[in-house]
Amino acid sequence: MSKTILYLECATGISGDMTVAALLDLGASKVKLLAALDSLNVEGYSVTVGRANSHGVDACLFDVELEHEHEHEHEHEHEHEHGHHHGHEALEYKIALEVHEHEHHHDHPHEHDHEHHHDHHGHGHQHPHVHRNLADVTAILNSGDLTPHARELALKIFGIVAEAESKAHGKPVEEVHFHEVGAIDSIVDIAAAAVCLDDLGIDDVVITGLSEGTGFVECQHGLLPVPVPAVANIASASGLPLRILPVEGEMVTPTGAAIAAAIRTRSALPESFTIKKIGLGAGKRDFGMPNVLRAMLIEETAAADAPPAEIMILETNIDDSTGETLGLAMDSLLAAGALDVHYIPAFMKKNRPAWLLRVICREADVPAMERVIFTETSSIGLRKLPAARTCLARTVVDVTLPAGPAKVKKCAFDGQTFYYPEYESIRALAAASGVPFADLFRDAAETARANDER
Repeated sequence: MSKTILYLECATGISGDMTVAALLDLGASKVKLLAALDSLNVEGYSVTVGRANSHGVDACLFDVELEHEHEHEHEHEHEHEHGHHHGHEALEYKIALEVHEHEHHHDHPHEHDHEHHHDHHGHGHQHPHVHRNLADVTAILNSGDLTPHARELALKIFGIVAEAESKAHGKPVEEVHFHEVGAIDSIVDIAAAAVCLDDLGIDDVVITGLSEGTGFVECQHGLLPVPVPAVANIASASGLPLRILPVEGEMVTPTGAAIAAAIRTRSALPESFTIKKIGLGAGKRDFGMPNVLRAMLIEETAAADAPPAEIMILETNIDDSTGETLGLAMDSLLAAGALDVHYIPAFMKKNRPAWLLRVICREADVPAMERVIFTETSSIGLRKLPAARTCLARTVVDVTLPAGPAKVKKCAFDGQTFYYPEYESIRALAAASGVPFADLFRDAAETARANDER
């Protein structure tokens, strides 16, 4: 079975609510999401799931509205989403993403198809200035009815945000306090994103980078540059590339950056892939262009009709290196990215028996190959030949044999399909089960073919 790969295209940034909306649009269960949110001991908010139109692009909208928003509107009118106040004993942090969705507002009208209130009257309403630290938030997420994977992911995301804010303000993580009004929607957004990702069964996540705007955003202590400190800290710690667009305003929120940092497993798209499904999540600010987060479920492929791939062939004649040296050189070349390495017996000048070392690699890897050849063999020169190759479309599928699981490479050409069990997979299974390699190899190919013919 091929992996489920999620590609988040952050062309206009990313925030918590945009992520949740995109995942819902992609097919995550709204029923499971609302049930999970209901199980959290959090009150004073309502959730709306609907549609929005951003410059002609229809997208899903996920909106968290707080009961105290209007009541304390004057407190937040000029406040950045993670602005902070000086308390009597410790610095209070307000790291929520979208208390009013200041950073992603748009002026387009939208329709709501669901509104879900969380009042929990049995607990009574808490005062809006109650503070929660990371331990309190952890307790809330641990008490909710989330799957182990969703809970683990939510805790990881919140931890990333807390670490970034801690570094930004020079306080230990344990002393970071989340302002009540700010913490609610952060908890909801992060828990919702984790539940949706878990429901979709994502194996790999591709995020090539985040697009960010320019300028400043205002908080209680004045202006903060874009990207704001928390976002910059997350990008630095996780190696997330940032692209700065000539757009005024903040396009990446701390929670959005933390989600990206927590779930990314790949930094580049496959060379070839098919798109299985697309989901669009709407932002709430008008940047003068569609403000949407596009999520795609993709499947890695190698198209049979793709143009031949350009590769390089490196050759050198070696007559004065030992077998041990040549064996080590082969291992080093493969570890450095060579596509294939082999030795061919040859007779050189003066009738000396020798070896022709041939390395097949990508053009970008040529310097690494040269380094290995010149430092680990006695070669003092080599030939470089550009070449083209044709590759069959291929995918790796998992099969289950009586002896255990195995992997099979499935290749296609001209309407035909070929099944080639992966050597290392079959070898490991043979060693573990005691079943002969040849029997497992044959059974794996036959099982893969039978699975496709069902």
